[in-house]
Amino acid sequence: MKRRKFLGLTVMGTASLTVGHPREHLNPHGSSTAGNAPLLKADLVIAGGGLGGVAAALAALRNGMSVILTEETDWIGGQLTSQGVPPDEHPWIETHGAPASYRKLREGIRDYYRHHYPLTPEAAARPHLNPGDGAVSRLCHEPRVALAVMMSMLAPWISNGKLRLLTEHRPVSAEMSGDRVLSLTVKNIRNSAKSILSAPCFVDATELGDLLPLTGTEYVTGAESKSQTGELHASDQADSTNQQAFTMCFAMDFVPGADHVIDRPADYSFWRDHVPDLRPAWPGRLLDLTYMHPSTLKPKALGFHPEGIPTGDTLNLWNYRRIIHRKNFVEGHFPGDISIVNWPQNDYMLGHLIDVPEKVFQRHVNAARQLSLSLLYWLQTEAPRPDGGMGWRGLRLRPDIMGTADGLAKYPYVRESCRIKALYTIREHDCGKEQSGGSAAIYPDSVGVGYYHIDLHPSSRGNNYIDFPSLPFQIPLGSLLPVRIQNLLPANKNIGTTHITNGCYRLHPVEWSIGEAVGCLCAYASARGRLPREVRQDTQLLADFQQFLRSQGVETTWPEKS
Repeated sequence: MKRRKFLGLTVMGTASLTVGHPREHLNPHGSSTAGNAPLLKADLVIAGGGLGGVAAALAALRNGMSVILTEETDWIGGQLTSQGVPPDEHPWIETHGAPASYRKLREGIRDYYRHHYPLTPEAAARPHLNPGDGAVSRLCHEPRVALAVMMSMLAPWISNGKLRLLTEHRPVSAEMSGDRVLSLTVKNIRNSAKSILSAPCFVDATELGDLLPLTGTEYVTGAESKSQTGELHASDQADSTNQQAFTMCFAMDFVPGADHVIDRPADYSFWRDHVPDLRPAWPGRLLDLTYMHPSTLKPKALGFHPEGIPTGDTLNLWNYRRIIHRKNFVEGHFPGDISIVNWPQNDYMLGHLIDVPEKVFQRHVNAARQLSLSLLYWLQTEAPRPDGGMGWRGLRLRPDIMGTADGLAKYPYVRESCRIKALYTIREHDCGKEQSGGSAAIYPDSVGVGYYHIDLHPSSRGNNYIDFPSLPFQIPLGSLLPVRIQNLLPANKNIGTTHITNGCYRLHPVEWSIGEAVGCLCAYASARGRLPREVRQDTQLLADFQQFLRSQGVETTWPEKS
């Protein structure tokens, strides 16, 4: 039995097949009871409340659509919140290279700290406030703050009834008629109650591309081969199970002189001695302060000191994803810094989460939890200290920061998912610095922009890092359109990329940009009685839609000097 596929049936002909309960008559409020499952209607159904899903919902809502938005966890925000990952962004993010709505989110996070936290006068006056001063991003912050800001952005439409937000709901089946989705059935994770969601258009913004197998949408997983894509960095052999590591992130702070050592994890002996089986070979044990430099694939030393003290010429991992820097707040408010652990040492490489049975999915997630807890225990008890001692017993797991009982993130940080077979597939030729000849592709159907170097973490099939320069790129509309299904659009890591180009199209602002474009497309096409793909097929409609995007604060081109 496949995870998230177990009730999905696909109809390839023109007849309709109802999966789940039979439909009954609608009531005047747009819902009915079909058996025990209510039927809920909207102009747009979005499955997945991550950054792409939230952006798609906001774009559709501000353009007059009614929306049903579902989310598997109890937090919207995906990688920014429930997965616990501060934003990975490009150098120009403060001024351009993302939609206006994404910059509004970023400024909302800063304003939240200014309005609600006891910042120092210097920190409060800083235009580009970075609450954690983390090295990874110009804006490192707590997951809960991003959650609060996104909920405030959605609040007006929740209040007026235009948005129905269904958290802790997971898609379980779909009703199809030929190449169109008629409805989606979702299940409440807490009580197993089901609801049937109906709309003219559907968006898959789930973390793993859940709707693609449920609807029979053609998709690919894992790594393509060089012969398939012609990419310089593609694998010699195609392998659908060759997928990037995922990570169970966690938050911790440090209390000097205290003892917060957790119980020894059940699998600690395994993980303490584990050496990743990668090509090229990993330099030693995973739980160590030496790893492979992603670009050179040579051993590289890392440092660690939980009081932020410099560790020579090595990166202090404590500062890398630090989300609270106590010196930005009045003295004594935070006894110490708070840091997120999403490091090479807790990348889980022994399996993947896509198209596997539920029990295998849970086994890998549980093993990844054990890896992260083992890393914490190693840091507390065995990690080398600059004074020659071992372990930092004052390291404290922070369940309150992550909103969970065990202190780990609510959901795995997944770096790739099912990817649609699209009308246009983005390849390394389009955005890789070397293979593109130093000039990224200019798409006549561009609906957004983004940038990140191509960054693939070690894989479940033994590939080491694949990390090399890219160029500021555009998002082609063709990559958002499935080859066959008419009214389902992707809005996460499930667009038409390859395994290689997924490495730069999967980050926070790009996911938001994809969702923004998709939400706008649904609204634009609906208002004109057109299917989304028809907008791309008609030159005048496409030009008009691109102008519509720009009027909404979406950049479709990069400045020449970026």
